[in-house]
Amino acid sequence: MKRGKLIILSAPSGAGKTTILKQMLKAYPFLKFSVSATSRRKRKNEIHGQDYYFLSDKEFQQHIKNDDFLEYEEVYPGAFYGTLKSEVEKRLEAGESVIFDIDVKGGINIKKQYGAEALAIFIMPPSFKVLKRRLQTRGTEDEATIETRLQKAKWELELATAFDIVIVNDDLEKAVEKIDEAIKQFVCQQ
Repeated sequence: MKRGKLIILSAPSGAGKTTILKQMLKAYPFLKFSVSATSRRKRKNEIHGQDYYFLSDKEFQQHIKNDDFLEYEEVYPGAFYGTLKSEVEKRLEAGESVIFDIDVKGGINIKKQYGAEALAIFIMPPSFKVLKRRLQTRGTEDEATIETRLQKAKWELELATAFDIVIVNDDLEKAVEKIDEAIKQFVCQQ
């Protein structure tokens, strides 16, 4: 059986990667979503095992000690995110392609580990001002959290060159088309 491939979608918070990911999952039923683990609190409408594996701090730390993660990061103070090795490898060995909605540093780490088996796509916001507005209109975080995300975004934008492709999300439909084409080409490669 042919081993699956990895599609990495990374971006600063608010750039649109989750919206784009949902469209890719609809367009490509063969893509399987990589459910990350996190120690952050569950938001309303999120489902354990579907959106994230919500772990306590203690559980997350035990997985770190057991070397169970492909990558993990304390993305924000007290909020760890990570990708369980077992989940990804199980799917790849079954010939399934896996798509990630992952923070920038995690995306870079997975690309380094998997090389040509992974397509790393960076979704760039059209401007910092638009990014701030998107975070504010989402209504999921307070102003202090938004400011923390914006400070992190400045650093993340500098890492865009570590990705295979950078796509500016200034028009969602066009960004989706470009990502769609990149995925088609990558998955069809032998």
